[in-house]
Amino acid sequence: MCEACPIIDWEHELTTVRSFVATRVDSAMTDHIVWFDRYDRDLHKGFVGGKNASLGEMMMAELPVPPGFAVTTNAYESIWRDGDLVDDINGLLRGIDHDDHAANIETSRRIRARMEAVPVPDEVAADITEAYEALCRHCEIDDVAVAVRSSATAEDLPDASFAGQQDTYLWIRSADEVIHHVRRCWSSLFTDRAIAYRHSMGYLHHSIAMSVGVQKMVDPVAAGVAFTLNPTNGDRSQVAIDAAWGLGEAVVSGEVTPDNFLVDKVLREVVKREISDKHVEYRLTPDGVVKKLPVEEERRTQPSVTDEDLVGVAILARKAEKHYGCPQDVEWAIDRHLPAGENVVMLQSRPETVWSQKDVKAISRGNGDPMSSIVSTLLSPLHDKNKN
Repeated sequence: MCEACPIIDWEHELTTVRSFVATRVDSAMTDHIVWFDRYDRDLHKGFVGGKNASLGEMMMAELPVPPGFAVTTNAYESIWRDGDLVDDINGLLRGIDHDDHAANIETSRRIRARMEAVPVPDEVAADITEAYEALCRHCEIDDVAVAVRSSATAEDLPDASFAGQQDTYLWIRSADEVIHHVRRCWSSLFTDRAIAYRHSMGYLHHSIAMSVGVQKMVDPVAAGVAFTLNPTNGDRSQVAIDAAWGLGEAVVSGEVTPDNFLVDKVLREVVKREISDKHVEYRLTPDGVVKKLPVEEERRTQPSVTDEDLVGVAILARKAEKHYGCPQDVEWAIDRHLPAGENVVMLQSRPETVWSQKDVKAISRGNGDPMSSIVSTLLSPLHDKNKN
């Protein structure tokens, strides 16, 4: 048994909340909400987690990021004012035997169910509702579809990788559903994987908090990834781009191979192109369901993006590289609802690692992994959508 297992420490959480309240200076925001387009690195970075901080940084770099807001760690920490909840979760954590994987899955399920049974505090729910309604007005859509994405503070830690351990929920509509899925993101800090990983790395459970991003969904004609160097040889004068029709799920599943391009950064010209036969795509249908659909015969062997699109992606990727000061791995999409020339949107940007790790394989030939992250951003698993 894990007699000395690190547990929730409310005094620590309360100190963090007070720290945020003391530093907040923008009266247009609440303690619980930070809009991506008003992100201040000095004030907000510690309260929005790694993913949301990246989106805020991209906004600061004037990159075209879909609009949205972060629900701060202050909101997450507010649920721990419930003493019974703290006692129950601590009791479950104390009982963990890290050598019993099956039992720990059940413990994680019980922890998450207990957390999700606690009502979101009224002031937090009110702030999320107000922010979602403001986003709807901004997008001129009554019930705009959003991604509700976990953004743990652990993502900032240099010596650990918490990627994929928390949840994302996509195509969510209505303020009530957003609040419900924010709570599910909070509880995903206690997946069995996350609990085991924190134990193995020696991190206290209370040292990590959860922010949640709420961001307008993108309905892409095509989507892909871009590296601001050629990963086959490290040439930093080129941008390597993979692209496929729709959401990109057909690439990850191995059903199609993406188109592959190289764009010269200086000349802004496409210098290499490999066009694949893309016979299926995953798209959002008018009734709000993601389906696998056949690609029309005339589109199968056509490029999934135009040269104008490719140059637009390359320019934005290079802008991200300049802002961050190092080669970038960029997720992008072509939004079907935006006009040509303004329809390239950026979903994420992170330091490139392929060349730095001396991996000289092409970024996606025979390997769908580079597209996996963008698909997780754009597409929830179909069976999960039915449950939600």
